[in-house]
Amino acid sequence: MSLPHWSRRREQKALRRGLTRFEVRLPSSVDGIAFHAQITATVHTGPPYPETTDELAAVIRATLRKAAADVSQECDPCDLAASRDVCSRHLSHRRSLPTNPPVAFDARAVIDLLPDDQAAVSSLLAAQRRQATADVLRRQQTESLARELADPAAVLARWIEQQPDVWGSPPDTNAIDKIAAAFAQYRPERERTVEYAALEVIREFLDSFQDPPQKRMVYEVLAAGMRHANRPDHAAKAEALLNGHEPNNALRSDT
Repeated sequence: MSLPHWSRRREQKALRRGLTRFEVRLPSSVDGIAFHAQITATVHTGPPYPETTDELAAVIRATLRKAAADVSQECDPCDLAASRDVCSRHLSHRRSLPTNPPVAFDARAVIDLLPDDQAAVSSLLAAQRRQATADVLRRQQTESLARELADPAAVLARWIEQQPDVWGSPPDTNAIDKIAAAFAQYRPERERTVEYAALEVIREFLDSFQDPPQKRMVYEVLAAGMRHANRPDHAAKAEALLNGHEPNNALRSDT
């Protein structure tokens, strides 16, 4: 049934009032911190509507609240700009209610943090910065200690520092070597990659040849393989090691 023009405008205005800047508290990815949103929906279907304007507005509000909450719960409140983009993009998609006829609508949202939630975010960021600083200092101390105690002499020196009155009964040499070897195996997180693991394998392989002629042969094979791979600079460095020179001086020694 066709409605008079004035009646259509009255229904549209009534529906618009119920869908303008309605508020909702949206969950974030951090428990206890939520976003504050003001959502405005735009209905693209004209009257007559299948339900009263109040009923229709309530259904649309509920639909948009759920849609916003579905994405906001994955958003980081510490990155408010990105959260706004995600929620706005999601709500801008056109949706339809399963009514007869369908009612199409989309929405826009203003996302913010209320003062208490903003204060919680500030406290969270401060705690994260303190934790990050503590983690860096702890890693630096661990790396420094591991580098120092990779030398058996340093292990013995530390032991004497802790027990200065027992010079006459030092710990067993094998025990000191085992401790130093354990620290020598430590690698900072940045060095725990395939490339560094490959270096360890190569180092262990080269160390397995104790006889000088065998070791010389291994370096010669290594240098030949580098030349075959069109890496003459690397081959020159390998040959410099073979001849007892510093790798960085290999090219200069050839000239």
